[in-house]
Amino acid sequence: MFETMNAVQLRVSLDEVEPEIWRRLVLPSAWTLEHLHLALQAAFNWWNYHLHEFRIGGLRYGDVDLLTEDAFEDDPRVFDFREVRLRDFANGAVFDYAYDFGDNWHHTIEIERFLTLDPAPKHGTCVDGARARPPEDVGGIPGYERFLDIMSDETDPEHADTKRWCGGHFDPEWFDLAIVDKDVRNALKANVKRRLHQPRPKRDRPGSL
Repeated sequence: MFETMNAVQLRVSLDEVEPEIWRRLVLPSAWTLEHLHLALQAAFNWWNYHLHEFRIGGLRYGDVDLLTEDAFEDDPRVFDFREVRLRDFANGAVFDYAYDFGDNWHHTIEIERFLTLDPAPKHGTCVDGARARPPEDVGGIPGYERFLDIMSDETDPEHADTKRWCGGHFDPEWFDLAIVDKDVRNALKANVKRRLHQPRPKRDRPGSL
């Protein structure tokens, strides 16, 4: 049965942030965990310059060379994420994706269902989601909470500098399906660039009313 199912629908949520930040993706089932990593980076607009890994059933999967370069002798073995395909999972499977071992962002991934699409998908898509992910390098959960406090209080002495640091605008409720879907569709393209800052609302752009 699974041989005819060429796509997988999965839901990804960012742990420990309320209200929930999440995305629903449809990806080719032949994609590997390496491809999934790139799709997740695109879906959340992470910048893909920090270490990352998947934790599945107590085992670690990722880029073996990167994750073992500075590893300690007693660290768990890392398995190559290029050797596991999305079609290898079962419906309802749940596992973890960690990005940036400093800020320590953990994402819960749930395999919702397998699909048979015609034609077979050649790229990923985002079909739903909610809310903006925290700024890159904000300092993890505590840093993000402090960031939101500063941004909401114009009297805070750090407000002006923090606002400049995040590009002059940040809305935690922002989610634009068309923009995110385009990012996911381009996830595997070489030298793809991420937006450094969240898009401004049209009313905030120069020359707008």
